[in-house]
Amino acid sequence: MAAHSDTLTLPGGQVISRATADAAADWLTLLMSGEASAEQQKQWSQWRKAHADHEAAWQHVESVTGRMKSFGPQPAYTTLSSYGTGGRPASAARRRAVQVLLWGGLATGTGLLASRTNTWHARLADCRSATGEQRRFALEDGTQLLLNTGSAVNLRFNASERRILLVEGEIMVATRHGPGVPADPRPLWVETAEGSIRSLGTRFTVRQHPEHTEHTDVAVQESAVEIAPWGAPGQARVLHAGEQTRFSRDAIDTPGTAGEQTAAWTRGQLLADEQRLGDFLAELGRYRPGMLRVDPQVADLRLSGVFPLADTDRILATLPSVLPVRVQWRTRYWVTVVAA
Repeated sequence: MAAHSDTLTLPGGQVISRATADAAADWLTLLMSGEASAEQQKQWSQWRKAHADHEAAWQHVESVTGRMKSFGPQPAYTTLSSYGTGGRPASAARRRAVQVLLWGGLATGTGLLASRTNTWHARLADCRSATGEQRRFALEDGTQLLLNTGSAVNLRFNASERRILLVEGEIMVATRHGPGVPADPRPLWVETAEGSIRSLGTRFTVRQHPEHTEHTDVAVQESAVEIAPWGAPGQARVLHAGEQTRFSRDAIDTPGTAGEQTAAWTRGQLLADEQRLGDFLAELGRYRPGMLRVDPQVADLRLSGVFPLADTDRILATLPSVLPVRVQWRTRYWVTVVAA
């Protein structure tokens, strides 16, 4: 959910104001608090009937919470209520959590936008992978979708278009195309928090980086894609096979050559070419649960190699043979690489 937009677009295409969305979130938190009086419940009913946008917003709320109920009799959203005893507002952070839960996966203004690194949206996503896992999905149009570690996407396919919303992580998209293969007339987009990537009959990878970095990486292995940042759609750029780039909501970096490492993960490999040890371990940490740290004294050491991702413990165990370091294992989930 963009930070500075006044509108949201519901999955059915109806545009509502942010004020309406926030009001729906407030009603949910009040009703789930168990503190709503009969008069407040009456006011809630009147609010729904007062405008078509109110009812549309509430239908979305019921859709989201209905899906969450499948996780058990005490769904987690009940703990996010922004109302304490007596209906008094609780912390702004808790109220914000409910809003993100309900609206974080919606676009602002012109289409659907993936939320960024949101635990609940990832858990509820149509396709998802666990930490250290890679999963392949065959979509209804013949598109092949490969999810890297800790990734999640939502699918929005209809009669006129196909949209893949990258909630978090990294994916490879391979469209069904080639001699003798009938072209699907519906456009195909991948959407991230920064913008959209339109497939032009191709194979490409997309990585949504964590919130504090605010950028998306794209690399094209076959054919081409067109990238359009949400904040600067007029700056759309075509990226061709063998190229990669990074873009934010407002700009696209100058494309460069896509290195082997950009798609190495699709072959189950992690490539390093004179890479800083600190950067290498940060990347390796994506593929294993727990905490993986590096002592600043050795973070700038460089290494090269091809490492199989199927066994991250083995990768760590090999480091002392190529660098002057040792690996401290407090537990399997708390590992630090320090000077030898």
